[in-house]
Amino acid sequence: MAGWDDILRELGDTPSQTDIVRRKYLKALSNYTGRNTIAYYSAFLTRSVTGTDINDSDMTGFMNALKGMDCSKGLDLILHTPGGSPAAAEAIVSYLRSKFHNDIRVIVPQISMSAGTMIACAAKVIIMGKQSSLGPIDPQFNGIPAYNIKAEFEEAKADLAVHPENAQYWAIKLQQYPAAFMKTALDAIELSSNLITVWLGSCMYNSSIPEEKAIVENIVQQLNEHDRSKTHGRHFNIDFCRDIGLKIEEMEKDNRLQDKILSVHHAYLLSLSNSDSIKIIECQNGKAVINHSRA
Repeated sequence: MAGWDDILRELGDTPSQTDIVRRKYLKALSNYTGRNTIAYYSAFLTRSVTGTDINDSDMTGFMNALKGMDCSKGLDLILHTPGGSPAAAEAIVSYLRSKFHNDIRVIVPQISMSAGTMIACAAKVIIMGKQSSLGPIDPQFNGIPAYNIKAEFEEAKADLAVHPENAQYWAIKLQQYPAAFMKTALDAIELSSNLITVWLGSCMYNSSIPEEKAIVENIVQQLNEHDRSKTHGRHFNIDFCRDIGLKIEEMEKDNRLQDKILSVHHAYLLSLSNSDSIKIIECQNGKAVINHSRA
């Protein structure tokens, strides 16, 4: 069966110089570690367009990347993403674990937020540098954090209990949300916590051991706690992530590994900034799905 990129080549699509350089560095990283490597890169830092988030269409990229791959070598997944759908993250993790079981490492060269942090929590270890960041796992809806939606409905309920004359004001303010949207937001918040509880407790830790279960619970609480001091965009650095219990490997401890990771990172950022590409999902074998902006 032909993969996505196989069919593109049949249609006359040929790699650019940017593709060749990017794939050279990704292959070099894979050769150094002896592991399969998939890069998942989004142009969210430079473009405000739809499609840069983690969503169900990403499965095509992962399926294409895994075609013909020797899964016994494990997987290093490089993430650079603003996050997105918890349900899409669940599908991606389920698929990757069905192929690699628990032999998955996540590498975060710079930023992996929200649902990207959730995927990182499904790994046996997370490789970060001093410049790397994870973030709160609360999901977003069209760029609006679910906790903000929850807070707005709760504010309306509390205000109306004291000032029923404000009903028209709140009706106008909340009409931006479709029917049953509050329930959708609450369900997404609960799903995020439930998923990383299961993922952390079945790979990075063993939740059947009381001491490790307590560590998992603390990690989930710290990543999903949301108040005025923890906005959705807050960045959690390597020290914070290690302190709350996540198993972190510092890329600075292996200079050659650090150099190869950052070479990959720079190559992908340049690919995204110098083209209309908004997302690249690519493996060390050169198999890639590249999404382009339609704007």
